[in-house]
Amino acid sequence: MTIAARGELRGTLIAAALTLLESGTGDLSLRAVARAAGVSAMAPYRHFDDKAALLAAVAEEGFAGLRERMIAADGAPEPRAAVLAQGLAYIAFARARPALFRLMFGDQLRPVKSDGKDSGGFDILTRRVAQLVPDDTQSAALASWSIVHGLATLALDGRLEGIEPDHERRALSLFVAALGKA
Repeated sequence: MTIAARGELRGTLIAAALTLLESGTGDLSLRAVARAAGVSAMAPYRHFDDKAALLAAVAEEGFAGLRERMIAADGAPEPRAAVLAQGLAYIAFARARPALFRLMFGDQLRPVKSDGKDSGGFDILTRRVAQLVPDDTQSAALASWSIVHGLATLALDGRLEGIEPDHERRALSLFVAALGKA
């Protein structure tokens, strides 16, 4: 293995774990990930102390992907339109990557120490919500995140069956329209 290949091993292991996760495989052990990546069983230990550390790295990748979607959705100049688009992007991410979404917000991960940077896009949402509710931005951002996360979770749990797809958009629209008007 070349030095460059060694430097890429961490990313290869994360990608292999993500593939196993999204394929529905129950075995996300370091050995299974090593096997899927085509490396020795001991290779993952050069980059991850244990399975929890590997899963945390996979979740970080997920938060980065979610953040990218939130940034892409933030293009509308009008804050209400941007908050609505961000909410729909969040739900779309959850639907497109359900296993990753569940890992990101599940209880199997160790709490991650924050370095002050938000990797999941909450800061993007908060910036837009601040334009609508400058006097109580944190509460309004928390309410916004809660409704969107709740809808995403309900969708993944199959609890929105029988509800017309446009009702998610309309529910979010009602909420966003009310932001800052109380």
